[in-house]
Amino acid sequence: MRKTNKLLTGIISATMITATGCSDESLPPVPEGTDCDDWEWEADEGVWECDDNDSPHYGYFYYGGKMFSSKSSLKTSSAYKSYKSSSSFKGGKSGFGSGSSGGFGG
Repeated sequence: MRKTNKLLTGIISATMITATGCSDESLPPVPEGTDCDDWEWEADEGVWECDDNDSPHYGYFYYGGKMFSSKSSLKTSSAYKSYKSSSSFKGGKSGFGSGSSGGFGG
């Protein structure tokens, strides 16, 4: 019974950490006035991506007040390069599939 309780406690704790990790208040604000009504955080690149199927900017990336039609155009931007190499970069792998390990087992 003790092992079952430990396992359940571990699962509940891991679920709580995952659930709270999805809402990161340190992200930059969602872009406004861009003809895109649905934005998704692109965690690897640390920028917003337009996820609005009805927008002419669907699939575009947003950084520094500018829209980029592809990842390659984003990555060639000198402002983005500077951001990506700075300590204020909010990207990188995180969450599911990132290689981070859980906290239960044993």
